[in-house]
Amino acid sequence: MMQWQHRTVVREGVNLAIRQGGNPDGPVLVMVHGYPDNSETWDKLAEALWEDLHVVTYDVRGAGASSAPTEVSAYRLGELRDDLFAVIDAVSPGKPVHLLAHDWGSIQSWEAVTEPDSGRRLASFTSLSGPCLDHMGQRLRRRSSLTSGLGQLAKSWYIGAFHLPGLAPMAWRLGLDRAWPDLLRRTEHLRVAPSPTQRRDGINGIALYRANMLPCLLHPRERHTQVPVQLLVALRDRYVGPELLDEVPRWAERVWRREMHTGHWGPLQAHPDITAGYLREFIAHIEGAPESPSLQRARVPAAPQPDSGKLVVITGAGSGIGEATALAFGARGATVLCTDIDGGAAERTAQHIVDAGGQALGRRADVASARSMEALARYVERELGAPDVVVNNAGIGLAGPLLDTSVKDWKQVLDVNLWGVIHGCRLFARQMIDQAKAGHIVNVSSASAYLPSKVLPAYATSKSAVLMLTECLRAELADQGIGVSAICPGIIDTPITGRTRFVGADDEEQARRRASAERFYRRRGFTPDRVAAAIVSAVEENRAEVPVSAEASGMRLVGRFSPALARRLARLDLTP
Repeated sequence: MMQWQHRTVVREGVNLAIRQGGNPDGPVLVMVHGYPDNSETWDKLAEALWEDLHVVTYDVRGAGASSAPTEVSAYRLGELRDDLFAVIDAVSPGKPVHLLAHDWGSIQSWEAVTEPDSGRRLASFTSLSGPCLDHMGQRLRRRSSLTSGLGQLAKSWYIGAFHLPGLAPMAWRLGLDRAWPDLLRRTEHLRVAPSPTQRRDGINGIALYRANMLPCLLHPRERHTQVPVQLLVALRDRYVGPELLDEVPRWAERVWRREMHTGHWGPLQAHPDITAGYLREFIAHIEGAPESPSLQRARVPAAPQPDSGKLVVITGAGSGIGEATALAFGARGATVLCTDIDGGAAERTAQHIVDAGGQALGRRADVASARSMEALARYVERELGAPDVVVNNAGIGLAGPLLDTSVKDWKQVLDVNLWGVIHGCRLFARQMIDQAKAGHIVNVSSASAYLPSKVLPAYATSKSAVLMLTECLRAELADQGIGVSAICPGIIDTPITGRTRFVGADDEEQARRRASAERFYRRRGFTPDRVAAAIVSAVEENRAEVPVSAEASGMRLVGRFSPALARRLARLDLTP
């Protein structure tokens, strides 16, 4: 049970109601709420941080238990900045605090963070759904950003309504205050208790928009900061587009960015434990602890690449398609965890990425073993955080008639080709959901999934199952913001060809058929890097199914539109 200590700070006749509690010996975290909230909006997050940090919240002027000036000019950013500084001086005299702010709280906090001597009071700043208005104004001035800026202004239609005399206050007086909890439930899927000061908070807070929006957007200033900045970006924010924060590194020297698949209030109300974890990790580093791997990935580089900050986990990354995919994501700035049943091969792929200037790790994992995959998942969650992309690529080849395929053969091919994908999907999708991450899962199937074959009954069955599994999972995870794609390569020149087993053949015949298959695939000349490019594209475009190569597309068409022809083709003996 949280026991708050209450106090009041008076600045130029304005009473600011402060609450503080938690660990008196921990770093001080000051929280600044947004509109139309008061400081109680932080209670769930404060509870999650209570044992580690000394938590301070306060009602900004016009909200909650603080007093409300009547003049619009009293709500200008300079006044709000000085209110914040007065609170900091009262709760932590002489020692910088860590600052956390949401919505309008973040907007007004940027005014403080970008002051020339802000480091005297501020050790770090974590911003949730609130850009700097001056940065927005600078963005609108550039032609290249005009379209997206206008799109954001259209998204923020309510700002225009707030500037119409009497309209917005009338809405609060006519019952918007009573309807507000139900409105949040319907639009944000949140359950919040009614606030006794909701009408007052809603009406008074309109002055924030009237006093600041137009002056800052029309006459933006150059506002830089040396305070370390962490951005917690809500990807489903209805009010603040994530792209508004893309240019923060132009104005801040050290920036970390975390994305969450949630709405505007989600980091506070729906996922307080995740937000608390990000705060602890960030504050601990600013206080002197080593930068953890997950925080290191979140740091925005000076020249970010398309996948900067992302973690990509790839199975079967020791060779072939897995290796090419690892190299492709590594070249795009991702941190790549290369896994393979051959740990040495996984390490070599990782080293190639590192030698090229990227970030990668190698680790042994047997996708056929639930225990091995669970150990891999625990390692990833503990050391790296939930992955952004998972590529379930590991697979083995098996050819020969069904009647010559033993139970042991069936178990081996299904354990690797199907169960390996199942393990990767269930373990890492759960991590993505638990950490509110909008990720992507890629399952490597095969063109053999499209057509029956008397030559590849076990292999084709396993790959067809992967294709159906992918479609099922895609439907299941759509509402979680997690994409799922099936990649169906055709005749690709990879090492799997030389390792394919032909059941019912002696050693001499095995060697002959493998050599013949390798020559055929080599003449086809379709290399793994082209499959890797298709995988990257599938993730970027969230494509459900990608047949790779002309023969894969042809087999897909035959299987879907001419089942009779597919059955006839299945009877052909295409064994090398």
